[in-house]
Amino acid sequence: MAEHSGGFLKSLEDFSTNVSPIDFVLIAQHYDLFLQGVVNTIALVVLSLVIGGVLSVPLAVARAYRTPVANQIIWAYVYVFRGTPLLVQTYLIYYGLGQFEIIRDSALWPFLREAWWCALIAFVLNTAAYTTEIFRGAIEAIPWGEIEAAKACGMSPWTRVRRVILPSAFRRALPMYSNEVIFMLHGSVVASTVTIVDILGAGRTLNAKYYLAYEGFIAAAVIYMILVFLISRGFKTWEKRWHAHLRPREI
Repeated sequence: MAEHSGGFLKSLEDFSTNVSPIDFVLIAQHYDLFLQGVVNTIALVVLSLVIGGVLSVPLAVARAYRTPVANQIIWAYVYVFRGTPLLVQTYLIYYGLGQFEIIRDSALWPFLREAWWCALIAFVLNTAAYTTEIFRGAIEAIPWGEIEAAKACGMSPWTRVRRVILPSAFRRALPMYSNEVIFMLHGSVVASTVTIVDILGAGRTLNAKYYLAYEGFIAAAVIYMILVFLISRGFKTWEKRWHAHLRPREI
């Protein structure tokens, strides 16, 4: 049995190396490299989405309610981070901040000299800008009747925001926010340009190590497609749960 299994594995390796256009056995042998890339990518994307989402809620409320001074500052921040590529933002933080002596002498330098933290900061600021506009649009799209009903119930402005406006806005923003999550996953490939071994970085490392043309990139593409599929299915389930009250009911 062992000899038969060994012969099969040898034949499979020969087929992968000499016949197949993609050396899938070589990719499988380096699963640990891609596993490291998946862990780094998921960690960066999840943390940036969570922190950016938390930051975007008060920013979106301030934008939607046209809060004096704060509205203009938030608009400028959103414009800058939506108007420039994520790659440029990451480079400015990773390569640019270290040029200032005040930064190098500060307590933040142990973090800002590390590529991982610089990428996380860039991702957080970028996704917070996009999410702010998503939530702002969702808040402004709330029917006035819902707000009037909350006022008629005697709710204070803060209670209306907490119990009526934000829950309603989150439900409306969910389809658009799912796109932002996918875009953030795709944008995370920028991390590979600042020495972080993410999914794309793992593929580039494999190609460079064995002088390959595309095996590493194809493996990375398949992993990204799997993650996007899981994200899409997760958001569809989430939408069905949050929008269950909108589905037609049998009488």
